[in-house]
Amino acid sequence: MAGELDGKTALVTGASSGIGAATTEALAAEGARVALAARRTDRLDDLAARIEEAGGDALAITADITEEAEIEAMIEATTDAFGGLDILVNNAGVMLLAPVERADTDDWRRMVSINLTGLMNTTRAALPALKEGEAGHVVNISSDARRGPGTGFGAYAATKAGVNTFAESLREEVAGDGVHVTTVEPGATATELPEHITDAAAKDEVEATVESMRTLESADVAAAVRYAVTQPPRVNVDELLIRPTDAG
Repeated sequence: MAGELDGKTALVTGASSGIGAATTEALAAEGARVALAARRTDRLDDLAARIEEAGGDALAITADITEEAEIEAMIEATTDAFGGLDILVNNAGVMLLAPVERADTDDWRRMVSINLTGLMNTTRAALPALKEGEAGHVVNISSDARRGPGTGFGAYAATKAGVNTFAESLREEVAGDGVHVTTVEPGATATELPEHITDAAAKDEVEATVESMRTLESADVAAAVRYAVTQPPRVNVDELLIRPTDAG
């Protein structure tokens, strides 16, 4: 494959479905060597096979970003296979919604562990490799929920607000190393995230909202990531907010 990312290596977390899978394919289509990481090995293998059949280079890595040892192994596997790391897309996340009073606090802990702590630990582990080329790029998938969360979104939105704040600080820290930092905030997107909601009423409400509009597709978010990482080295795209037209 030839494209604007020829010679670059990208690592995408949460790559087994939805935005992560679409982003992996979009970056591979631009010529990037892609490492795709998630917990579901069978889906990763299928995606890697599709990319390679299309002429790309792909490495499937089974990893759980709530485990620091697995994060380190994921970064090492990527750099060993491809000789470095240029782009990190922090996409792995869960959306477990419920009003505060009846929320399952285990769901809260899981969201913080994956959406925020896992993202931070992955970024920390990847930075040495990203700095080597003096043109690395960290892309964090956040959510428009952090701007105005609705009922039941409080804890989820809090993790995503944390992602944005972390990214803002990180950008200042690594700007002198030539590392770019971008946060993408999608609105309602057709993914499997709502399937994981354990609160029945919250799940029904989200599904009704999704059915009431033309949601974003995963490929729309992937296109935003592609845009950010293909800008000239002098350009840093700080934030990209994309929402369904029907959302108003």
